[in-house]
Amino acid sequence: MNAARKTPDRNQEANSASKNDRLPGSTIAVLAVLVVTSFVMMLNETSLSVALPEIMAQFDISASTAQWALTGVMLTMAIVMPTTGWIMDRFTTRQVYFFALIAFLIGSVVAAWSPTFSMLLLGRVLQAAGTAILIPLQSIVVMIIVPAKRRGTVMGLISIVQATAPALGPTFSGLVMTVSTWHMTFWIMAVLVAITGLFAVKYLKNVGTTKESPLDVFSVFLAALAFGGLVYGLSSIGTIVTGGPAATAALVITIVGLVALVFFVWRQIKLAKEDRALLNLAPLKVKNFVVAMLSILFIQATMLGVSNTLPLYLQGALMTSVLVAGLVNLPGGLLQAILSPFSGSMYDRVGPRPLVIPGMIIAAASLYGLATVDSNTSVGFIVLMFVVFSGGLSLVLTPMMTTALSSLDHEVYSHGSAILNTLMQLAGAAGTAVLIAIFDIVSAAGGGTPEAMGDGAAQAFLVGAVLLTIGVLVSLSVQRPDLSGSTKTVEPTAAKESSEN
Repeated sequence: MNAARKTPDRNQEANSASKNDRLPGSTIAVLAVLVVTSFVMMLNETSLSVALPEIMAQFDISASTAQWALTGVMLTMAIVMPTTGWIMDRFTTRQVYFFALIAFLIGSVVAAWSPTFSMLLLGRVLQAAGTAILIPLQSIVVMIIVPAKRRGTVMGLISIVQATAPALGPTFSGLVMTVSTWHMTFWIMAVLVAITGLFAVKYLKNVGTTKESPLDVFSVFLAALAFGGLVYGLSSIGTIVTGGPAATAALVITIVGLVALVFFVWRQIKLAKEDRALLNLAPLKVKNFVVAMLSILFIQATMLGVSNTLPLYLQGALMTSVLVAGLVNLPGGLLQAILSPFSGSMYDRVGPRPLVIPGMIIAAASLYGLATVDSNTSVGFIVLMFVVFSGGLSLVLTPMMTTALSSLDHEVYSHGSAILNTLMQLAGAAGTAVLIAIFDIVSAAGGGTPEAMGDGAAQAFLVGAVLLTIGVLVSLSVQRPDLSGSTKTVEPTAAKESSEN
């Protein structure tokens, strides 16, 4: 009888463990606000791609000029993101969030109203500045307030946004433009982000603590010169290859960017000894962070390169409508949204390798399939290959993002996120520029016919497949992070710092 009394009630233990595993309501509220806001911002990031022909016609500008409505976003984000480590250290969660929100809101209104292309570009720059601050903030908050054993699951749920928003962007814009103009897409963005801001006023709480951190203005200047110059140079690869005065200018800017990057890294190493670095490079000493980051960069370069080349191929070689070109990405994005929570939950159980390596192989195989396209390929085959591609990536992105940041000490989460997100902008610019340059060069060599465009797309997708194959080899070295020092979490609080907003 005494033994029976000492026997634990397994159901009671299970219920207790289940309750302990549940995230507090305040944590869920903070995550919900950040996720919804990031969804709107990421939806905006890709929504303008199918509107470029209409923008070119309205403002009477060339394709190379109109492309700055997209390239300008990457350029701005590359300049702003290196400063986000310092921003997250210095200001509270609410201060950072509302600054990002207001910048995006003003940018949306300016872009919606814009009577000239210059005003549209200004609006896009303001939007990009807000996005560049909000996305790292979301990742950092997750790492601080979510227990280590639940991070994969939560990151998987957040990945739904990262998967569906970019996929829905072209579809959203295509639908709006069937009943209105591209201006309306920005007015809708302004309304959506304003509504999320109203919820944030009530539900968003501060996370973690701030510290006095002096701003090194010269480092900011070097970062802008380095990362801005590199993104511009990478985005101008096609121009550099074809030659001419514009190519010389782009090459000079790229070299200036590289030199500035060397000085930026040297200065950060020097200032780190005094705890004054704008961007703490300590995460680059952690092998697992570097391996996971490199894998993510290959994925980012390939994913954006393929996504931006695909509409050109569909409209140029297959002669599809804008709406069809926008809808092709949708099934793959939805599949990625369905599988991402699964991969996040599995990551918590088995770690990254059983998910990442098969996922990378599947994604690479689908691109080798896309490398067989021509001007007679069916749209159904393109959709199928993109669905397989997205399915493979859904097994990779969440585990790799979680692995990268979980490999770091708590004190450098913000700087690790800043490094990762900045380099992702460079990788995205490089991947987009390389694949589109290959598409343009091959297409032009064949006379710009649909058949030539089909050949150009096939060559571009083949290069994407090779890049992802290299990513597979890199991912073989990834290890499950040691979470023994990452179990401490912080609940959102409305206490002392909240009063500061």
